[in-house]
Amino acid sequence: MHIALVYIHVKPESVDAFQTATLHNAVNSYKEPGCARFDVIQQKDDHTHFILIEVYVDEDAAAAHKTTEHYKTWRETVADMMADDRYGVQYSNVYPGDDGW
Repeated sequence: MHIALVYIHVKPESVDAFQTATLHNAVNSYKEPGCARFDVIQQKDDHTHFILIEVYVDEDAAAAHKTTEHYKTWRETVADMMADDRYGVQYSNVYPGDDGW
């Protein structure tokens, strides 16, 4: 499995627009054949912080995601909404095993 947590800090005035664009990307990402999960979470005590939890069956599926039109549209749409550069941290699953996703 290829797991990435993407940390995003959004400008306060852009939270609603960011959320709309990100949900569109998430819904379409989840439809990709190699996508096991694509979650969007928002920090409770500071609504300008989000984490995308992206789980793909392998690195090829994760790379293919970045070639999709919905990802390219999302990336361009939200670029000016971010207060800081987004960053991702990659993980390997421990439990459940690959079959559990």
